[in-house]
Amino acid sequence: MVGFDCVDDESKPEPAVLRGLPSPSEWDSAENPPYAYWTYYLWANIQTLNGLRASRGLSTFTFRPHAGEAGDVNHLAATYLCADSINHGILLRKSAGLQYLYYLDQVGLAMSPLSNNKLFLDYHRNPFPMYFARGLNVSLSTDDPLMLHYTKDPLVEEYSVAAQVWKLSSTDVCEIARMSVLQSDFEPQFKRHYIGESYEAEGELGNDIRLTNVPNIRIKFRQEMLDEERAFVAETQ
Repeated sequence: MVGFDCVDDESKPEPAVLRGLPSPSEWDSAENPPYAYWTYYLWANIQTLNGLRASRGLSTFTFRPHAGEAGDVNHLAATYLCADSINHGILLRKSAGLQYLYYLDQVGLAMSPLSNNKLFLDYHRNPFPMYFARGLNVSLSTDDPLMLHYTKDPLVEEYSVAAQVWKLSSTDVCEIARMSVLQSDFEPQFKRHYIGESYEAEGELGNDIRLTNVPNIRIKFRQEMLDEERAFVAETQ
């Protein structure tokens, strides 16, 4: 076990704004608090647990909630502040500002286009290829495979359909797979096995083409674009 998810019905109505509500520590209503409050409660408790475990030399946990699949786009603001990465995030297409923040901090998006197609968003309208082209930290994942997939290899389904529908090249598919390893909470030795001994470094040294099949020039391009955007933001502050 490496992290905690949080799954609920995001489409349920809740207060349009949080102004006027009691602070999270003072919430005593019989009604469920808004999504942003639940996000904070989970983050705070995981941080407390991690502090205890780290003090005893134990592993710590990440927070990877479902967010931005349905409901209010502001849910993604809460998870940007609290989550290590999220599942879905298709509503980022409706907020350029939040999408830019997720890009600058490379918050992971584990996306499941086949699941979205079944429940919320037609496959051809899914923003995954746009996010990928813009350099967001996206990967392909499964969601409810027993309900939504038709083979014994649901993740292969996700990759196969995405490659065919969006005409992804072999390099694109390998880069997405590489990002899925980076997003994961595998121990460092496993990441080194799949990406290379220097996977933690940025730029060319963070990629072993013999293992990932992703050209170093693409990794370098992604990093240079990200560095330029971060420098631009720092200059305008």
